[in-house]
Amino acid sequence: MTLRAARVNAKLTQKEAAKKVGVSPAAWSKWERGMTYPNALQIRKIEKILNIGFSDIIF
Repeated sequence: MTLRAARVNAKLTQKEAAKKVGVSPAAWSKWERGMTYPNALQIRKIEKILNIGFSDIIF
């Protein structure tokens, strides 16, 4: 599942998801587009807020 699909399934906007992870909406957008990637700490937060495992997310 893509990061975008996981976020949509969690019923979050990019802005809401970014705030929960502690990054800017622009950073989240870059992750969804594959321009940059989150670090290990951010990935753990993403897993928690989206309720999905790292191995299930396509970055």
